[in-house]
Amino acid sequence: MNKSHDVIIIGGGVNGCSIAYYLAREGKSVLLLEREKLAGKASSAAAGMLGAQVEVTREGALFDIAKESRAMFPSLQYELKEQSGIDIELVQKGMLKLARNEEEARNLRSMIAFQQKLGERAKWLDREQVVEREGQLSQALLGAMDIPMDGHVNPERLTQAFAKSAVNLGAEVKEYVEVYSLIMDGSAVRGVETNNGVFYGENIVVAAGAWSKRLLEECGVSIPAYPVKGECFSVISDRPLLTSTIFTESCYLVPKSGNRLVIGATMIPDTFSENVTVGGLFQLMEEAAGVLPALKSATFEQSWSGIRPQTGDGLPYLGQHPKFKNLIIATGHYRNGILLSPITGKLVSMIIKGVAMPGYMEAFKIDRLIDYARGE
Repeated sequence: MNKSHDVIIIGGGVNGCSIAYYLAREGKSVLLLEREKLAGKASSAAAGMLGAQVEVTREGALFDIAKESRAMFPSLQYELKEQSGIDIELVQKGMLKLARNEEEARNLRSMIAFQQKLGERAKWLDREQVVEREGQLSQALLGAMDIPMDGHVNPERLTQAFAKSAVNLGAEVKEYVEVYSLIMDGSAVRGVETNNGVFYGENIVVAAGAWSKRLLEECGVSIPAYPVKGECFSVISDRPLLTSTIFTESCYLVPKSGNRLVIGATMIPDTFSENVTVGGLFQLMEEAAGVLPALKSATFEQSWSGIRPQTGDGLPYLGQHPKFKNLIIATGHYRNGILLSPITGKLVSMIIKGVAMPGYMEAFKIDRLIDYARGE
């Protein structure tokens, strides 16, 4: 019989690896199972934006958790570097969310007002101020929301840093091990059946991104969730074109080291196909070149796609299964997986330790699905 672990984590993306790290830090015996290679899906496909204020546009639990997670990155980068030797390439040079028409300008001014009321740093820049800061941008804009605290990391390096740090603290990671089913026993999940045998654990964490839904259906939870494909591409220029990350309603442009720019992303729902379409790339290129005309002279590097897990109400699922209390669900982060990875790992560790949880966790509990399905 295989030995029993304190925790088995299903999914080797950024959130699964973060959970492994925070649990290993607590001295738990951790087994992480990934059906392909670590960071092989949405985690490596992401641009790595830490857009707590640009992606989350209204007050509430998601905004609270996003801000808390973003604040963890400055110390986390040194912590992970010491544990793993991997630099996650944290850059905090701010974001500009552009307004290209009057409606977008009104919406951004409203966002700025509510975020300032909550004590967040955000301000309006007019066209001249935007162009003075980012001289390569098109002048066909009205202004922008300046968000100095948002930034970006290297998503694949972040995932690998979490994983390597967890292993160095005693966790076990198995790649190319696919979980076929959960082993149910009364009101608990005792383990998992895989293509590499059976593994037993005191706690089971499902953090398999868009692939979580199938496993959860086995234990009576049919979550309103669906996959969304995001297509991206990158270019390399002979000189830096941007300093800040640029965000619009139709695309984003993220400056990386080596004069590299990552541009994304399309949103194609209800597909697990990772094919990159000409139509998707053409749309992105057209939108991005309209924002940054100098992009037309850059050299195309590569294109890719990632499958992100979106939920019925737009909030992640983070908490215990309503019946199987030793089954913890951490999925549905959609475009905020990288941003929310530190706080996800911390919160799952707290759940397993049995300590008091923050009040905002009510918004992410699995029980809410019943009310959502009824339309209540």
